[in-house]
Amino acid sequence: MEFRMNVIESAQSVDEFTPIRTLGHGDMGTVYLAKHMTSGKPVAMKVMSKELMQKKRSHKRAWMEKEILQKLDHPFLPKLFTKFESKNHSFLLMSYCSGGDLNTLRQRQKDRKFSESAARFYAAEVVLALEYLHQHGILYRDLKPENILLQADGHIMITDFDLSLMINNSQESRAKDSYRDQNGSCKKKTKSFLAKLNPGHVGAKDCMNASAMITTKQDDSAKETSFCHLDGRKESVYEQAHSFVGTEEYVAPEILWGKGHGIAVDWWAFGVLLYEMVYGKTPFKGCNRKETFYNILCKEPPQLSEHSSPLKDLLRRLLVKEPTLRLGFNSGAQEIKNHEFFEGVRWDELEYVSRPPFVPPPFSFEHSRIVMDDSVHTIEMFENF
Repeated sequence: MEFRMNVIESAQSVDEFTPIRTLGHGDMGTVYLAKHMTSGKPVAMKVMSKELMQKKRSHKRAWMEKEILQKLDHPFLPKLFTKFESKNHSFLLMSYCSGGDLNTLRQRQKDRKFSESAARFYAAEVVLALEYLHQHGILYRDLKPENILLQADGHIMITDFDLSLMINNSQESRAKDSYRDQNGSCKKKTKSFLAKLNPGHVGAKDCMNASAMITTKQDDSAKETSFCHLDGRKESVYEQAHSFVGTEEYVAPEILWGKGHGIAVDWWAFGVLLYEMVYGKTPFKGCNRKETFYNILCKEPPQLSEHSSPLKDLLRRLLVKEPTLRLGFNSGAQEIKNHEFFEGVRWDELEYVSRPPFVPPPFSFEHSRIVMDDSVHTIEMFENF
């Protein structure tokens, strides 16, 4: 259901809202379900501590998220109603989705996996959302079922843009060229590294050496992941399109290689998402972080070699380790939409004519728990939730 939120868009203070409950915690802040006291409408309110952002050096990420949210106008992406600040906090007010997330819904299915038809429905809506983002120069970079929410009508909404990045066409072209360009000592070593990772010629020692290149370091304020390049150079998590980003089971090989990355990383993550929806688990999960990265770099996804089908063919073509050969690299979403797995999908009418596999019950504040005493000042509620 889409509410007309004109009155909320004019809100200028947290005092105009009542906190209901915590929806989730992220690296840059906490998201609450809040009630606009004048209209009585529910919103998702992201609260970010300025002090914490300063400690984590994340002001640039916060600015990027705001810029991206302000640009979005798509039925499967959130609407930013308004933003404002207090002395100690920044606030973003966005669409609230009452149906929970796709991961929770999958866990409730038989054998904890979706039917192929249900997976096709959700995957098709994700394709349209990613297509819109890419057409507007936005790399999403954090696709996972926990970030795919269900709206009141059962359609999806991709949320959480604090790892996203805006690039222009020339930057994407340069990213593509860098994959193909084999000049320079680092790129020659990368080419050799890719050859070692060829599924037909991978040796255990080679892959373990590759896996050992990935390191993490911990300081008092934040956990930072870095990649040691083949020439010994390091890049920090803050170096944008050359940084380590995303959830480890969904991370594309080129991010681990530290080559820089473009929209192909979103299509890799889409392949992992689709695999998880139909098989109930991600394809490369290991017993620890290092083994997961080893599997991403060196292993082929299980269950795709037997009894070929349109679904398995699509997954095989999405989960190609070399980004230049991955479905979606050359022509983006259109390559995925043209695949046999999506035959019969009416893309232009998906929002209107498709019946979602699950429609959440009607939203009611009475079913949501008030967690702080009403006599406490509103900002203190948000601070001490």
